[in-house]
Amino acid sequence: MKNRYVQKGIYAAVFTIAAAQTQAASSVDFSNLVEQVSPAVVSVNVVKKMTEQELLQQQVPEILKRFFGNRVIIPQQQAPQEKTGYGSAFFISKDGYLLTNHHVVEDASKVTIMLSDRREIDATVVGSDERTDVALLKVNGSNFPELRTGNVDRLRVGEPVLAIGSPFGFDYSASAGIVSAKMRNMMGETSVPFIQTDVALNPGNSGGPLFNQDGEVVGVNSRIFSGTGGYMGLSFSIPIDVAMDVAEQLKKNGKVTRSYLGIMLQDIDRTLAESYHLSKPEGALVTQVAPNSPAAKAGFKSGDVILKYNGSPISRTSDLLNYLNRTTPNQVIQLQVLRDDKTRNISATVTTAPDDTPAKVEQTAQQKGPVIGVSIRNLTAAEQAQLDIKGGILVEEVKRGGIAAQSRLIAGDIITQINNKTILNSEDFIKSVSDLKKGSIARVSIIRQDQRAILGMRIE
Repeated sequence: MKNRYVQKGIYAAVFTIAAAQTQAASSVDFSNLVEQVSPAVVSVNVVKKMTEQELLQQQVPEILKRFFGNRVIIPQQQAPQEKTGYGSAFFISKDGYLLTNHHVVEDASKVTIMLSDRREIDATVVGSDERTDVALLKVNGSNFPELRTGNVDRLRVGEPVLAIGSPFGFDYSASAGIVSAKMRNMMGETSVPFIQTDVALNPGNSGGPLFNQDGEVVGVNSRIFSGTGGYMGLSFSIPIDVAMDVAEQLKKNGKVTRSYLGIMLQDIDRTLAESYHLSKPEGALVTQVAPNSPAAKAGFKSGDVILKYNGSPISRTSDLLNYLNRTTPNQVIQLQVLRDDKTRNISATVTTAPDDTPAKVEQTAQQKGPVIGVSIRNLTAAEQAQLDIKGGILVEEVKRGGIAAQSRLIAGDIITQINNKTILNSEDFIKSVSDLKKGSIARVSIIRQDQRAILGMRIE
């Protein structure tokens, strides 16, 4: 019981701190600003195809879930194959271009926006970038209200900010707070130096704008950090300069082109700093250099510590990644490197990064040979380097009741071989499957959660 009351006391302290942090922001009168910018913010409604997991969750009664989980298959006729979702977006041009999040419109079969005057307009997804979570929409028409963008570099920690969006579908909801931090990298993120705020964001706010006091957009609201699924005082927005750069590339090319150096990095901690005789933890430690990459050609080695990028100090890995993400391909960069207790300058010419959002390949009945019921894609160069493999394909979806499902293949598996034949890409996979004979059993080598295994796949 004592622990319970202590826990309550901790929660109370957290809420008290959160209230104190937002007190200054709440004293700012944003009413005129909300009235001015709201017409340029829209609600986004999407229709998406349901995943196999979601279909199973609908079909399995709760009593069976408790004992058997979601893998129980119960036949059900005319189960819904689509679901609806919602989010927010805002106009960045008078001719109908809007910014939102990739995860809002991902796999959407239909996208509709609703304006402040309750008009609904069908929207087209011009392009979407998973890595930065930015998507560009387009609607037909002209003279739409256009929002001004601000200078993120001038944004200061502690500055009041305002968000407008559609949390839980409640459109045109405004919430205010302060900038808690800048250049924040989430766990596993390598592309976005997030703006952290304590603005209350919830599902449906995604894709909406974050404003400064001048009514300029400084960020695109993207995600929260939460243990409950709801707002807990930590919200993250994509800097508007990053989002606009992505939007411009999507508008011109339909995809985003990034620079590629070919190294894997980690932060320097206190112990490593001492081992490298650094006065404090700083720099980005090179843990792996990809063969034949720009870094390999420039002479980088595992164990190098990168201290400066074009003369700018590197405090941590995220600093270097942010610089690289803003570097155009074929540009020469200068890096100061610590090696064997001596600093040296290394020049490298970055190249165009391999496409990190390859198109999904779906095996169809028109292809020769058996249909095993999977959707696949090629692995990116970064994914191959991380797994230390050459080639391989990722299973993205498994059709329920198909040959692959019966063989216990699941989404997320990486197929490296079929009958001892190496699978380098989707073309190799399709050819190998096409050669399988009815009644045979194929040996499928996979990597699942970093563990290697071999499955037997009976072709029936």
